[in-house]
This record gives sequence, structure tokens and C-alpha cells, in this order.
Amino acid sequence: MQNLPFDKPGRFFKGNLHTHSTRSDGGLSPGEVVAAYRARGYDFLSLTDHFLEKYDFPIVDTTAYREDQFTTILGAELHGPTLENGDPWHILAVGLPLDFPPPAPDETGPAIASRAAAAGAFVGIAHPAWYSLSLDDALTLADAHAVEIYNTGCDREIDRGDSWHLTDVLLGRGKRLFAYATDDAHFGERPDAFGGWVQVRAERLDPGDILAALKAGHFYSSQGPELRDIRATGGELHVACSPAAAIHLTGRGSLRRSQHGDALEGAILPLAPFRGGPCRVTVIDSAGKRAWSNPIWLD
Repeated sequence: MQNLPFDKPGRFFKGNLHTHSTRSDGGLSPGEVVAAYRARGYDFLSLTDHFLEKYDFPIVDTTAYREDQFTTILGAELHGPTLENGDPWHILAVGLPLDFPPPAPDETGPAIASRAAAAGAFVGIAHPAWYSLSLDDALTLADAHAVEIYNTGCDREIDRGDSWHLTDVLLGRGKRLFAYATDDAHFGERPDAFGGWVQVRAERLDPGDILAALKAGHFYSSQGPELRDIRATGGELHVACSPAAAIHLTGRGSLRRSQHGDALEGAILPLAPFRGGPCRVTVIDSAGKRAWSNPIWLD
């Protein structure tokens, strides 16, 4: 249970990891995107425009927008040929250097992901449900840190925002992956911002500290509810949260334990059934909004 963030030094910082601007297919300039998130109370943002030749392979330099109470992490959405369904790869890379080289003409998705990880990036499997990423394809992405388990834009565009199913299958295959929620905001005709985010535990609001915490799994994801504590005590998992209608602990296959009620602020759930495999906590409030822990390994 080393990756749980709640007993780590520092505090939680709210951020969005997947966002687009006019440097690729977004509707707002980089400065306008940053201003929008800052005005909504976010602590950090990664602008991740499409790293494609038609957009001149942008890694947008957002360092000028950093302030004492707000920071940015450089990144991009990487692509490469080709999935078994014929689509190109979509791979999130947060923490890229400005001089990250464009892909070679035949560089595959897994290869560019490995190169991004080697360059220091937090690598995510972007919106797998949106384009029906197969298990076989996902298993080839050896250097991913996490899966994008919720994507606001995909949810509101075509009702394919939830990618927990593939994530759970990958976890069942022994992959040690974290899970993050994001917007993938384009600021176009439909609202696709401010619907899913990460809460990252770090000592300082510093790009390096935030990036290190992401790679360590010291974060949780939310659409609104707060996870205040998750800890194991005496063979039980103790969960504390903002008022909720349901608190679930789910594991391999159909394994689950739950508590339901009115304005629950916590639950105590048995851990013994979940030994030998990963489990995770989901909190659902009365409006149906969710918060998710990272996968928890009980070894």
C-alpha cells in the first residue's frame, strides 16, 4: 500500500493533465486555457497539444504562466501507428522537455511512449474507451505509468468517458498501473472542461514535485467528492471522505464490498477477501459524482 498519498508530507494540489489549445485542435490560445483553469481554482495544468506534423509537433512552453499559486507542466499527446482497429495511438506524456524530438516515420506508439518515459515524462494510456483500445494493444505499451480512467470530453462527446473496464483487466493481468481522471478539454462547441481532475499530494507546488508524485501514485482522481483518508488497520480498510451515498471497495473479478447510506463520511471494509490482487476505492455522492483511489496492492 506504498502508493496511497494520504499519509505523505505536504498537501493535495488540484490539476488537469490533458488539455488542448489553438496550437493543435483546441479553441482557446494557451494563455486563455491557463487563465480558465486558474480562475476555476486549479493549482496546476499540463497543456498537451497533439504532437503531430500538421501542427508542427508542438510542446507548448507554458513556463511564462507559472506563478506562486499556480504552475504548469510541459507535455503533449503523442501518436504513432497503428492499433489493430486501424486507429493511431493516443498517448499522454506529462513532463516532456521542450526539445523532445519528433517521431521517426516508422516509430510505433509503444516506442514513442518508451522514449517519452526515458525523457522523464509521466506516460498515460489516453482515453482507451473512446477509440476501443484492445487489451492486446494495451499490453504492448510497456512503459505506461497509468490509464486515463475518466475523460470529460469523451464522456460528453460520445458517452465513452469511462475506461475502468480495460484498466481492471490490465490490473488482473498483473500490470501495475495507476489511474487518473482528466478533461481532454478543447473548449469547442460543447463544454468539455472542469469535469475530472487529479488531486496530487506533494510538499510544494513545483512542477518537479508534482511530476514525481504522479509517478509514485501519490494522487487520487475525482469529479467532485473528496477522499480524505484511506488506510489499512487490523485487516480492515478505513475510508474517510466527503458526504457520500456509496463507498465501494472492488477487486479481482466480481469481488466487492460496499456501504450505502445518506451522507456517509466513511466506511470500514474487510481486506482479507482482496489479498493476492489489487483493489480500489470508489466514492459516489448523492449527485452521482465519483472519486477514485489509485489501485491498491496489498502485498
